[in-house]
Amino acid sequence: MPPRTSLSHCLSLLTQVVPQDLPTLTQELPSELIEQALAATGTATVRRRRLPAEQVVWLVLGMVLFRHLNIVQVVDQLGLAVHKPNSRRPVVPSAIHKARERLGPLPLAWLFGATAQSWAHKSAAQHKFRGLSVYGVDGTTLRVPDSPENREHFGGTKTSRGQSGYPLCRMAALMALRSHLIAAAAFGPYATGEHGYAQALWDEVPDNSVVCLDRGFLAAVVLCGLLASGKNRNYLIRLKNSTKARVLKRLGPGDELVELKVSKTARSKHPQLPETLVARRLVYQRKGYRPQALLTSLCDSEAYPAKEVVALYHERWELEMRHP
Repeated sequence: MPPRTSLSHCLSLLTQVVPQDLPTLTQELPSELIEQALAATGTATVRRRRLPAEQVVWLVLGMVLFRHLNIVQVVDQLGLAVHKPNSRRPVVPSAIHKARERLGPLPLAWLFGATAQSWAHKSAAQHKFRGLSVYGVDGTTLRVPDSPENREHFGGTKTSRGQSGYPLCRMAALMALRSHLIAAAAFGPYATGEHGYAQALWDEVPDNSVVCLDRGFLAAVVLCGLLASGKNRNYLIRLKNSTKARVLKRLGPGDELVELKVSKTARSKHPQLPETLVARRLVYQRKGYRPQALLTSLCDSEAYPAKEVVALYHERWELEMRHP
């Protein structure tokens, strides 16, 4: 049997036969960055092991790219195990699982934060809408392994038919819409609503940007939270049919500056909220569909023409199509 080739050589060969994401990933994720992640989180391998920590990082990434393979097959497919001199023994499955446990979540979380800053925000800055980086935020739920610990921490749905089959993690994600790259994510117990996790993402939104939101996020605390810090951050959101607003100024056909009242309930929970919000309402209708309305903080009708803003909102579906 010929000796195992290096990981870098295996990866270069695999770029020709595996999912199209791998060539870009191997180029944009240098070994130096992985080493930084391990050093920053105190998880670098000290002992000489068959599966050093840097190889296990690639194992986790491989589990995403090779979803049809089990964890042992991923190790073999990527040639991750370091073979000892004069030994042909394959790495045993239990050693693979132990190596994954030793690595833990911290290096991957560090890598996600580093690559999101480098990839997602860079791409958003390269594909702007009238000088603004375009993002989207949406929420989802994910099933996690069924264990007493996960049941206690994450919880799940409770209906007349009983509890959900698996514990559920609720998550909100910030995506660079025009490249489909995730810039940030916040997640935790199912009992916390999407609004709470969305607000945890606002610090990651850069200046001079616009965030497209589904109407489920139509709440003063969400919109004001986005605008509160940073410079020239904006929102674009679909209005609910029941939303009432007072017209302050007509800017054009279906284009108005409006004032919305913030409910007393919302202000009692969040005293920092103003009594009213002033925003721009755009009403439009596509052939064969009912009229729709959008609300946005992009109030300058000359700088941001109505038709272009409406078209921009429909890019929000890029987030739905590429949901995490």
